Amino acid sequence: MEPEEPDIVSKALAKNRLGVPSVVFFGVAGAAPLTVIIGAITTIYAIIGSTAVPIAYLVTAGLLSLFTVGFVAMSRHIVNTGAFYSYISHGLGRVIGVGAAFVALPAYSLMQIGLFGLFGSVASGILAAFGFTVPWYACAIAAWFAVAILGLLWVDLSGKVLAVLLVLEIAIVIIYDLVMISNPADGHITFSQFSPAPLATPVVGILLVLAIAGFVGFEATVVLSEEAKDPKRTIARATHIAVILAGVLCALSAWAMSVSTGPDQIAARAAQHETDLVFTLVGPHLPSFLVDIGYVLFLTSVFAALLAFHAAVSRYQFALGREGVLPAAWGRTHPRTGAPLLGSITQSVLAIIVLSLYALVGSDPLVFVFAWLTTIGGLGVLILMWAASASVLAFFMRNRRGESFWKAYVAPATAFLLLTIVLAATCIGFGELLQVDGNSPFQWLIPALYLTIALVGFVWALIMRAARPEVYAAIGRGTEGRVNVVPDSSTLRALHADPVGARSGYPY
Repeated sequence: MEPEEPDIVSKALAKNRLGVPSVVFFGVAGAAPLTVIIGAITTIYAIIGSTAVPIAYLVTAGLLSLFTVGFVAMSRHIVNTGAFYSYISHGLGRVIGVGAAFVALPAYSLMQIGLFGLFGSVASGILAAFGFTVPWYACAIAAWFAVAILGLLWVDLSGKVLAVLLVLEIAIVIIYDLVMISNPADGHITFSQFSPAPLATPVVGILLVLAIAGFVGFEATVVLSEEAKDPKRTIARATHIAVILAGVLCALSAWAMSVSTGPDQIAARAAQHETDLVFTLVGPHLPSFLVDIGYVLFLTSVFAALLAFHAAVSRYQFALGREGVLPAAWGRTHPRTGAPLLGSITQSVLAIIVLSLYALVGSDPLVFVFAWLTTIGGLGVLILMWAASASVLAFFMRNRRGESFWKAYVAPATAFLLLTIVLAATCIGFGELLQVDGNSPFQWLIPALYLTIALVGFVWALIMRAARPEVYAAIGRGTEGRVNVVPDSSTLRALHADPVGARSGYPY
């Protein structure tokens, strides 16, 4: 008989903690629909001036649904909290997978840290309305402390917190939408905003890029695969639901705003009222306490997204530590809660350092913390989606594994083609997304930095392949990974004694 191969797992996340609803809440919380509706959609109307925002969100939901078809089909064959990193490793190879992991870490980290700027600014404004002068940084630190604590506790506790916040958030969105639709401009409702004709204009690229940014976070469902009940079913269902729910809510709300103002006035009203547009439109028709609740739920929506992104980035670090790409300390979990210990702490420490630097410099939290960091992070996540769509196609090209022709080939290939166009448009117009002038180095610097980070990952993977082949063999394989290099029985006993990544020497 062949000698037993050593398992690469040293510590494991808490298993069987999350059902479909909890995983959906994490995915939808990452997308933060109320934050998108109040913040992003009004901004898109003001900047782009197009009435095609509702149809743009529907088209984007359709594109991401295509991506999700292959993505979740692959999730039935790979259960790994490394998500994009693991899928790309299986589909395109371990070298490219490590490069993707190096892109994922700063991308998700920046998304989360940027949201602290929005939370601090909104919380400071709410407190000012009650007569309390509290700087944005102090409010951000309060949220940081809560996220840091919850990040170390049981993942299902975070799921319950998100469940309460998301149910209230969705309820207030529906109420506001019904109010705006019930009070149309000029007394009649129009559906012209769903006409695809405006998508044939030059603004379509930027419009779709901004719409996709509103969905970033839905893929966090796959990051929770090892903690889900029956993950091969749960993750697929939860991911589809998260995309559809976020898309319907955003498209419906964008349409409701334009109905209430009139399509010809929505851009001007959005530029005038900015993030207060929705509250201005519903205020005359609702009791004041429902408007006040909306402001509070806007704040809790941001907090829910903070918690979801913290969970995602800490689990990426755990997956990389467990498999030896990062030091082994990152591959250990809390002995009681099963939360990724050092990954959670690392993200919390990094966040407090970055926020402190911004506070010392005195930067505008909405522009330079929220808008800049989340846009930069969003580009990284878009790069990961693009690579993941290619990896799904490559994975099933080798073996369809019982999946339908649609799921294995057609949907992934179509998603890859469309995401290639969107990614190219994003890189070309990245300076416009950051709202910098044409001579700014930020026009090209951020895409170039991501390319550089990916190249560093490629080199690190090649070094591991040469110096630590059994660690390299485990890349992206998670709890099902096995080391294929088996020199002799004494080596096997030594490998069993210590977790991968914790060894200082190798017998070859």
